[in-house]
Amino acid sequence: TGAMYRAMALYFIRKGILKEEEEISRACEEAKVSIQYIDREQVVLLNGENVNHLIRTEEVGNMASISSANKEVRERLLKLQREMAKKENVVMDGRDIGTKVLPDANVKIYLTASVFVRAKRRYNELKEKGEVSSLDAIELDIIERDRRDMTREISPLKQAKDAILIDSSHMTVEQVVQKIIEICKQKNGEEKKEWR
Repeated sequence: TGAMYRAMALYFIRKGILKEEEEISRACEEAKVSIQYIDREQVVLLNGENVNHLIRTEEVGNMASISSANKEVRERLLKLQREMAKKENVVMDGRDIGTKVLPDANVKIYLTASVFVRAKRRYNELKEKGEVSSLDAIELDIIERDRRDMTREISPLKQAKDAILIDSSHMTVEQVVQKIIEICKQKNGEEKKEWR
């Protein structure tokens, strides 16, 4: 779902909207964000345009964090996210999935890592794309984004009471995936019902 907020943020950036609540509220009505799966790949569409390659910049990430505090933006995307989950079984990731978007989900994971590890991972990701950035700057951006997201009035970032914490600081991607699969199998066995 973070990709949906990033797509909305990209729209705001393109329109030259920075932080003005009124302008963000008006523009969020104009932006049409959707997700499709094409050849098993998630494709984020903004007004029909595939924006996958445009939404992973620091600028878009920062704007997504700022604009996600806007009530109209959250309500609009919340509705879209819940509609997606009603259509079929889904795996959703985002900063308020377990607390706000799908509070009754059968399996909730709160996936985290230390700020330094997250910054290093982002730095390596940017480096692979040929983008230059400072590790220190990325770390500061992550700290600020976490602060904003944890202290916002609407749907603050927090672990759901029934979410299972996974600290991936010292885990590989494969180890994290395996741990989540184990948790899902255990939950499915306990609850004997279809995952939501």
